Amino acid sequence: MLHRRIAAFVFAATIAVPIARATAPAEATAGAGSPRIVCLGDSLTEGYSLSPEQAWPALLEQSLRKRGWPDVQVINAGVSGSTSASAVSRLTWQLRTKPDVLVLALGANDGLRGIDPAETKKNLGAAIDLAKSNGITVLLAGMKMPPNYGNAFTASYEATFQSLASEKNVKLLPFLLEGVAGDAALNLSDGLHPNAAGYVIVAKLVEQHLVPVLESLKPADAGK
Repeated sequence: MLHRRIAAFVFAATIAVPIARATAPAEATAGAGSPRIVCLGDSLTEGYSLSPEQAWPALLEQSLRKRGWPDVQVINAGVSGSTSASAVSRLTWQLRTKPDVLVLALGANDGLRGIDPAETKKNLGAAIDLAKSNGITVLLAGMKMPPNYGNAFTASYEATFQSLASEKNVKLLPFLLEGVAGDAALNLSDGLHPNAAGYVIVAKLVEQHLVPVLESLKPADAGK
């Protein structure tokens, strides 16, 4: 039952109506003291069916502001139904916001559609290269497929994120839905999408992996 819920939960990302919630382009470049973070993903980032304030990027921004980044900006660039094929074109558009950090959370729909993990790796790799060439630090959010997709595919799919993070030398969050997928109490009544409580957990997980990245952007004499 757990694996069925995970599969159904992630499948929702492929059928949701595409809606972008990225903020309007900004003119000034955010510095290390006021980082600008773009969260590029699908409906799992968008916050399907919830208000923008309940999605994990908004919750992340609130928490980071309390932790010592009062001027941080977290841009929700989640678009429902997106695959890794859109990563480069969408990131190209987001470059006008002059981000300091990219949280790359695409690939769930690739797995559900049975796309060759090598293709997913190539697409995400191109996006990472584009980000790094523009001085953007990357946090890659991984995903997992349930066992009913076959051992060979699930292993290859999961390894895609691990090997990509290693090859591109970027930080990895192994599983974006860790602790949320498959738990009815953390999903909407349809059993497919995380509810507000579920996104609180996702936000905390992303924050746990993102804070060290933000700390690395601080000047050496910060806080002195």
